[in-house]
Amino acid sequence: MLALDAAATQGLDPTLVELVKIRASQLNHCAFCIDKHIKDARKAGETEQRIYLLDAWEEATGFYSPEEQAALALTEAVTLLTEGFVPDAVYDRAAARFGPAELARLLALITTINAWNRFGVSTRMTPGRA
Repeated sequence: MLALDAAATQGLDPTLVELVKIRASQLNHCAFCIDKHIKDARKAGETEQRIYLLDAWEEATGFYSPEEQAALALTEAVTLLTEGFVPDAVYDRAAARFGPAELARLLALITTINAWNRFGVSTRMTPGRA
């Protein structure tokens, strides 16, 4: 999983990577990963305002690029698979913004952060230790 996680980020914008990781972690209620990836996002140059607005990114569209919006929509759809399949419109929106290799990496990124979240939540990892 470490190798997949590292490969998934290759060629993707570092701030996009952290936004995806934060958003999935918010949905999965993984306090450890939220804390870790907010710190990583700041190091990558992300602004406080965009981090604060991430939970309401659809309403704060002026703060996120069309690529980021497509990635966040896909993140939510993949993370919340228990509510149904990834809608075609969501997948098509991401596919229109990312080439095939980038889209594959984005899906791998979403998959790995969801797996890490499950480890973090299941083992009750404590925020602030990363």
